Amino acid sequence: MAAARQGFLTKYADAPLIVFDIPLLFEKGGWETVDAVAVVSAPAAMQHARVLARPGMSEEKFAAILRLQVPDAGKRQRADFVIDTGCTMAETQAAVARLIEKIIHK
Repeated sequence: MAAARQGFLTKYADAPLIVFDIPLLFEKGGWETVDAVAVVSAPAAMQHARVLARPGMSEEKFAAILRLQVPDAGKRQRADFVIDTGCTMAETQAAVARLIEKIIHK
């Protein structure tokens, strides 16, 4: 995985922004390898409903996933940027676009 990530970084070295989607970023120490962290976060009830709507998901699987993760509040506290996804897809996409603009024109 590290080699693939390095290859991606090399390929896009001239890009104004490179984004990685890294599961368990805080749990596995991945935050140490990036310049900034953006966390997506939705209210707990909404997250619960979204996750359980996935094919093959169950309450037990969801509980096991949560046990592996830093709680949402902890991720939000540690993040450089928080994207609220407790809204429509269009609103989330607009928030992402604003964040990209903010980072690129920093």
